[in-house]
Amino acid sequence: RPAGPPALVAVAHGSRDPRAVLAVTALLDVVRALRPGLTVRLGHIELNEPLLGDTLAALPEGSDAVLVPLLFAPGHHVTHDLPQAAAAAAPRIRARVAAPLGAHPLLVDALRDRLTEAGWRPSPGAGVVLAAAGSRHPDSAAVTRRLAAQLSVRLDGVPVLAAYASAAAPTVPEAVRELAARGRTDIAVASCFTAPGLFAARSAAAAPGPAAAPLGPHPALARLVLRRYDEAAARATAPVPEAYASV
Repeated sequence: RPAGPPALVAVAHGSRDPRAVLAVTALLDVVRALRPGLTVRLGHIELNEPLLGDTLAALPEGSDAVLVPLLFAPGHHVTHDLPQAAAAAAPRIRARVAAPLGAHPLLVDALRDRLTEAGWRPSPGAGVVLAAAGSRHPDSAAVTRRLAAQLSVRLDGVPVLAAYASAAAPTVPEAVRELAARGRTDIAVASCFTAPGLFAARSAAAAPGPAAAPLGPHPALARLVLRRYDEAAARATAPVPEAYASV
């Protein structure tokens, strides 16, 4: 079995938007800079190369790997596609699946910064829609609502409504209308997306005010990727060396 810590295999959804691969690649460059010497690879669920199965097949036989979904909440990809990919790679390599990024303070940091970069400023009429992909998984919307609540606290009580680009309600336009009905006149959209793509573009187009960019290579997002990697690697039989403790 190859020596050293497990490889970090970041799993992106994939998109027809050519900017998506660039954004995810830039994010992983930040991850590598934070954890020099760690093997970091990219695999896509669909639409882009390398596909996850090809990435796992290219790892040396006997390798350990941690699949870190660049997804924010539980859903079919996290609960089915990734475990199936890990099982298909066995016994040639030993792969485990990390938790999705989830409602974490590091993610709140990144969301706040992207809003600020888009020109958002607090005001008496401010309101924010937190746009996420959406899923039929029962736990997915709960994660996004928790994240919206955390972002509201970080924005000193500005109301933040969770909304979804697909598969769940409310939609981003519906959330915008709800905030407007509450008397909010300065409404922005925060982008809970790793990279540009159809859902991110559709959500931004519904913003009556500033629309934040996808999170991309934000340092806080890179740190969260490593946090999820460390948590999953710690469950492995072989412990992660002290030099590879959480960033």
